[in-house]
Amino acid sequence: MIEVRPGGRRRIDRVLAADFVTDIAQLALTELRGRRDEAAQEEADLSYLRRMLHARIDIVLAEQQRRAEGGSHTVVDQLVSILSDNAVGPAMGSGRHRLVEPSRAEAHRRHVEALVSDADLSNVGELSAEKLASALRTYRTEEESVSTRRREVQAVMDTLNAEIGERYRAGTASVDELLDAAREPAKDDE
Repeated sequence: MIEVRPGGRRRIDRVLAADFVTDIAQLALTELRGRRDEAAQEEADLSYLRRMLHARIDIVLAEQQRRAEGGSHTVVDQLVSILSDNAVGPAMGSGRHRLVEPSRAEAHRRHVEALVSDADLSNVGELSAEKLASALRTYRTEEESVSTRRREVQAVMDTLNAEIGERYRAGTASVDELLDAAREPAKDDE
């Protein structure tokens, strides 16, 4: 379960802290964008973690189905099909264009592996029905937790984006300022 620790130092603790979006109308535009970017990075990491959990859920479900139907092919033989079935389905997410890549991919992989330490999915066909059912419950519970936190982070992003958009509509922010700010680091490199 992904817990948010009030006053914690992790990015998710900061992004989901109540004061992260309090009084944002008083923040400088650069601070507002920085907070939005920090939330976007957290959303990218949670999305990555969620996709990893979905893959493991799909593998366990495929093995359970194979056993129920008496299939002779191993899950490994069908792995490409299993993992691509949901990848080409209809979009279920927020429809956000992601500009950042996950920043903690290795940590997420270790986290997912540690969830079910006695259920090695590399040899899923050898696991007992009980271990498969237990792994599925664990992965689904964690996926639900990750999805909940992801929606909370997306709500923070929506709040920050709404404030940024309002500033452009009201004329208190301009695209020229944004372009000038983007050019400044390039000048420092010269």
